[in-house]
Amino acid sequence: MRPKVHDIASLIEKIAPLPLQESYDNAGLICGDSTMEVTGVLISFDVIESVIDEAIDNDLNMIVSHHPLVFSGLKKITGKNYIERCLIKAIKNDIAIYAAHTNIDAAPNGLNKLFCNKLGLKNCRILSPSHIELVKLVTFVPKNDATEVRHAIFSAGAGHIGNYDHCSFNIEGEGTFRAQEGTRPHVGEKGITHHEKEIRIEVILPDFIKEKVISAMIQAHPYEEVAYDIFPLKNHWMGAGSGMIGDLPEALDTITFLNFVKDTFKTGSIRHTSPVKDKVKKIALCGGAGSFLISDAIAAKADVFITGEIKYHDFFNSDGKIVLADMGHFESEQFVKELFEEAIKKNFSNFAVRLSEVNTNPINYL
Repeated sequence: MRPKVHDIASLIEKIAPLPLQESYDNAGLICGDSTMEVTGVLISFDVIESVIDEAIDNDLNMIVSHHPLVFSGLKKITGKNYIERCLIKAIKNDIAIYAAHTNIDAAPNGLNKLFCNKLGLKNCRILSPSHIELVKLVTFVPKNDATEVRHAIFSAGAGHIGNYDHCSFNIEGEGTFRAQEGTRPHVGEKGITHHEKEIRIEVILPDFIKEKVISAMIQAHPYEEVAYDIFPLKNHWMGAGSGMIGDLPEALDTITFLNFVKDTFKTGSIRHTSPVKDKVKKIALCGGAGSFLISDAIAAKADVFITGEIKYHDFFNSDGKIVLADMGHFESEQFVKELFEEAIKKNFSNFAVRLSEVNTNPINYL
């Protein structure tokens, strides 16, 4: 049985939840019927007309891209530019288009983590954590059912603290209740006050997944009426955000490191400021347009900050404290396609997944 468009979308959103996208972004399903069966997926960096043609030629009716085809609202679709022409052609040929953009940039195991892996960085962490608030979930479970309920809560995404998962606090106590008419109690008898040995389970989770976690908990919980509390917390989730920072296995000469980056990412050139010190080891990075993180990289005492777009005047912000390096927008994000491909192939075997052969980078180098 073939997956549907919403199955592919849900899979990607497990890696890159939509609430992680920036306010200006338009990640998610751009066009197409979410209930349509998928004949195959074409994975591309951008969506341009030749990418739509490639999907048609290979009988693939879903395109997953990094950059959304549509960023802002459209009042007319007349084919006057490539965006409108792509939409017309996709709709005529029943092709769904989905994008994961700043949400996969910000995800803990998203684009920037892959960027770190390509450079072999160790001890990686988010450079500028998100401002997503945390909440605490507290529930009360019969002692013999606590393991199953905890597992459901963890599987739904709760209980992460830094690089640790399955984090919870548990206290044993006694709960009381009396079942009324019309109830079907899991334990005890109607009309008689029952005493039950229970475990109080406490976990923390990002606020945006609380409905998912609560649903999973209720499904796994043996009680007909589940008692639980949600407490808002002042602290923020540190597990997602902009950019990353990590350490090279060993210090390298600045130019040697930049040449390593150039070779690894096959970029036409790297624009950079003058070396500040003989050797570099702590590297901050951000795929795409990341110059807004220069001050964060300096504050984190990075030796180099490498990203995909730095304007002329922003280079002056290095201020002799850090090496700033601009490797090109496309080059810094090009490997994001690997994340999509790996996730889809891992979860849907014997299913057509094709990496686009169209080079969508509009920039050429002499």
